[in-house]
Amino acid sequence: MKQPLRLAPRFLMAAAIAAGGASLAGAAHAEGPTFEVYGFAQVDYIQDFNRVNPNWEATLRPSKIPTTTGAFGSNGQSTISARQSRFGVQASQDIAGQPLVVKFEFDLYGTGADEGQTTMRLRHFYGEWGPFLAGQTNTLFMDGDTFPNTIDYWGPNGMVFLRNPQLRYTYKSGAHKFAVALEKPGNDIDPGNIREIDPALGSAIQADEKLPDLTAQYRYEGDWGHVQLAGILRRVGFDTQGTPGNEPQGHKTGWGINLSSNIKTWQKDVLHVSAVYGEGIASYMNDGGTDLGPKTVPAPVQPLPGAPPTLAPDVLPLWGFMLYYDHYWNDRWSSSIGWSQTKVNNTDFQAGNAYHDGQYASVNLLWSPDKHILIGAEYLWGQRDDFDRKTGNDNRIQFSVKYSFTSTDFR
Repeated sequence: MKQPLRLAPRFLMAAAIAAGGASLAGAAHAEGPTFEVYGFAQVDYIQDFNRVNPNWEATLRPSKIPTTTGAFGSNGQSTISARQSRFGVQASQDIAGQPLVVKFEFDLYGTGADEGQTTMRLRHFYGEWGPFLAGQTNTLFMDGDTFPNTIDYWGPNGMVFLRNPQLRYTYKSGAHKFAVALEKPGNDIDPGNIREIDPALGSAIQADEKLPDLTAQYRYEGDWGHVQLAGILRRVGFDTQGTPGNEPQGHKTGWGINLSSNIKTWQKDVLHVSAVYGEGIASYMNDGGTDLGPKTVPAPVQPLPGAPPTLAPDVLPLWGFMLYYDHYWNDRWSSSIGWSQTKVNNTDFQAGNAYHDGQYASVNLLWSPDKHILIGAEYLWGQRDDFDRKTGNDNRIQFSVKYSFTSTDFR
């Protein structure tokens, strides 16, 4: 969940909303049942000096930057988007001596089959009763509080960021919190150059998700900020449609460690830092890479001349890093500056245009004359490097205006 208001002008609204279900549950326990409607209307004007995939022009994702000149058309595009606008409802009450919190929230940033569209996208939909949570919300493998005060929608690429359906248990003791969850698996498979050997086989390979992902998180909070260590263990599998026994098929073990922290430095200033490493964890990253890719293996006997190579799937090692600093010039003006990177160790049989490395950097100036209004300008830079070392860059400027509201304003 996001930090309290004074640390996150990016999400200006009531403190209970920004802090998430825990604050709402506490309010219900002290004041009785609560019900709140909240959200914001936001419009972004983006002037791109280069070019990204047109379906993703309203944000900067390094993985969507072309590495071939003119792949998406001419440079210098502009867009105006309302996709960041958000609406939510949350409520709480005591049930059987435990606080019950329910939350439903969506924005308008279409992804998947709706990418490029301004349409409803589910963010949170869950219930939390005491230590138990069921529904869709932030994965335990991520630390939502490390998201810096950028006005770009997608944000730094080198951090873990995924909202996932899950079953979760949380234990709290003072400044310490431990949680464990079973989460929906979602393997991202790259068939690589298999398409060149057998196009039909390459298009028929699909994810095989027989087991849920296991995630765990430990967090310590103090007056200076917080530190969090999270881990994931998962089965990354694949099989093939329309073949006898769905062969070829197989799986590998994916795992990852994510260390993150917010450190209060001076007055309201905050340093955000995170580092993640793992194998087969790309689907949990904010941007870049795939979980599983093909590689060649030594044949047991010398193959005949011209015979296809012997292949085996493998999880892709990946690391990500994010470093941002939020500075408050005064009560109304603030800035955020930082850099982030995701890097993948590709397998030898991935295609040359497979994602290898992505970098993201930004700096902004934000003005908030009132807790309901945020106006800002941001410069962004991104770079993508492919497996064959082709490189693409993007530079852009974004101007945003946001009006936040909550039903508590009218009580």
